[in-house]
Amino acid sequence: MATWNVDGAHSSVGFSAKHMMFTTVRGTFSDFDATLEFDPENPGDASVDATIQITSVNTGAPDRDNHLRSADFFDVENFPTMTFKSTRVEPKSSTEAVVYGDLTIRGNTKEVPLNVTFLGEGVNPWGQTVGGFTATTTINREDFGLKWNQTLETGGVLVSKEIKIELDIQAAKVSETASV
Repeated sequence: MATWNVDGAHSSVGFSAKHMMFTTVRGTFSDFDATLEFDPENPGDASVDATIQITSVNTGAPDRDNHLRSADFFDVENFPTMTFKSTRVEPKSSTEAVVYGDLTIRGNTKEVPLNVTFLGEGVNPWGQTVGGFTATTTINREDFGLKWNQTLETGGVLVSKEIKIELDIQAAKVSETASV
């Protein structure tokens, strides 16, 4: 089993939510770190341990980003990070698996499934073996204590409960002889 470190410069952690029930607002987190234990020949033995710095949230609107950091949403003063730690992997094919894990946001931990696709591996121009992965899931933000909302005059709410998460990951393989 090889250890892989996520390359933040070539990876993205994104999310989207419905605004006013009909438009989509997208955002990213730019400060994150993750380690994967992964062997393409034995994907069922894989594991993931990731941490996201919530202060790095960016939706392109500074006022909205500050509101997301506030106690109404993430409460970064008390909960500066969110984490994901895998608990099991169910391979679906040679390149696809469901990675179940404990997602913790605002001190609330729930098991969530990540639908993961292994895109392949190769050697980059600097001689390092890298691999590509995508992962998606959908969560109910209220399950994690993110309950702020406003009822709209026309019916519905300002922010959807459903949050879609999309990861595009490039990870660099750590030498098998290196200490981790």
